[in-house]
Amino acid sequence: MSGTSNTRNLILVLGDQLTPALSSLRQGAPDKDRVLMVEVMEEATYVRHHKKKIAFLFSAMRHFADELRGNGWTVDYVKIDDEGNRGSFREEVSRACERLTPERLVVTEPGEWRVLEDMRAWENDLAIRLDLLTDTRFFCSTDRFRAWADGRKQLRMEMFYREMRKKTGLLMDGGKPEGGKWNYDAENRKPAAQDLFMPEPKRFAPDAITKEVLKLVEERFPEHFGTLEPFWFAVTRSQAEEAFDSFLNDALADFGTYQDAMLAGERFLYHSVISAYLNAGLLDARTLCRKVEQAYQDGRAPLNAVEGYIRQVLGWREYVRGIYWLKMPDYVEENALGASRDLPEFYWTGKTRMRCLSEAVNQTIEEAYAHHIQRLMVTGNFALLAGVEPQQVHEWYLMVYADAYEWVELPNVLGMSQFADGGLLASKPYMSGGNYINKMSDYCGNCHFDVKAKTGDGACPFNALYWDFLARNASTLKGNLRLNQAYATWQRMGGDKQDAYRKSAAEFLNLLDTGQDV
Repeated sequence: MSGTSNTRNLILVLGDQLTPALSSLRQGAPDKDRVLMVEVMEEATYVRHHKKKIAFLFSAMRHFADELRGNGWTVDYVKIDDEGNRGSFREEVSRACERLTPERLVVTEPGEWRVLEDMRAWENDLAIRLDLLTDTRFFCSTDRFRAWADGRKQLRMEMFYREMRKKTGLLMDGGKPEGGKWNYDAENRKPAAQDLFMPEPKRFAPDAITKEVLKLVEERFPEHFGTLEPFWFAVTRSQAEEAFDSFLNDALADFGTYQDAMLAGERFLYHSVISAYLNAGLLDARTLCRKVEQAYQDGRAPLNAVEGYIRQVLGWREYVRGIYWLKMPDYVEENALGASRDLPEFYWTGKTRMRCLSEAVNQTIEEAYAHHIQRLMVTGNFALLAGVEPQQVHEWYLMVYADAYEWVELPNVLGMSQFADGGLLASKPYMSGGNYINKMSDYCGNCHFDVKAKTGDGACPFNALYWDFLARNASTLKGNLRLNQAYATWQRMGGDKQDAYRKSAAEFLNLLDTGQDV
């Protein structure tokens, strides 16, 4: 349908911009402007996103459209199965402009490079004035991060984090950090025991809108990764806030101490499990950090827990976003170690005799969630040690987690997890043999492989892969000061022991390459 209208501005709101205070909405006027929200096949399928992720976003988008209508906005909402849906942002914006003839199109900058590049061409291609606004939901703008990075030889998160603490005043005592230290990570590495009280994240029963979406996703995306039900995600702002408040009351106090722990059958431990809500815009990062800080000030949570949580939100989240926009588009192609192996099949099925990987992948299949140590030191660690092509690892993480958007996922995977950027983000590869996993989890006690056996049949594959990784990447990594001790240990082993490690690794990798059970 085409024709004139009284629409001044058409405001496009994306699926990860579900925030009433979005810059594009703040600039608009409900009595003059119109909001456009679209579910499009291109975004649902550019990677085969987890079914739960698609269902979460579609349901949250539909609920947000109702929230905006309740605030007086006129919202044009295009469902994925609506007749005439052209399947992409560009084509749906074009169709809306034909119908409404707005004076201009207003958009808050997207979170992914590919979308931004497409948008930049819309003004000419669609013959519409385009106002592309800064996303003010973050503590640090991309321009401010670029200014911080300019001229620095090393872009270390810790230094960025300290500046953000000073800028925001979070956990500051005058000009000094609360408690006298910037970082309490050393206190946050305790393994957990099964007899601890384990709080559960807040769960929500699907309402009519969500049930409709679940049916749609099952019908339209049956081949996508993961299981769809049970579905318990928050899909409204009030639910997401309730979920975070539940974490504050029930889990924050022990979050720091046990944030690196892993237990079989305990998928959430003391984690907040709200990253999907935060990254979609249902929660506000500033509000979260202030609430966590207030919990410390009220004596409801210790400093190590509060600092650890704020460091994840104010530090890592802002830092990786800055790295992403600083280094794209070339960053996605980084492969400093020349890794080329295909991602093993068990990353899709969870079928492996390695208990740690089975636990992490099966949890991911069922929940679209795993916590940061499962991602970094189990699935990521294995891919790094096995020499999997980092772009395949990146695509897997982007696909399987409900909180994954390229701006936050790509630097974490290519930089921190796979060391594919050669040390831009991380000062050394994050890798370990089986001992770390055994220390931080109970996975190894009931595993087919023996974590204490270093080589030979039945030995934990992580042990030989660790030393094989160091040996085959020595020309690139031997000059890294943080690996001096590891390479010195390797040299002291002598030829026979080195050969045994490399032989065990080669035999295991051959099983992997030939599709045999591992």
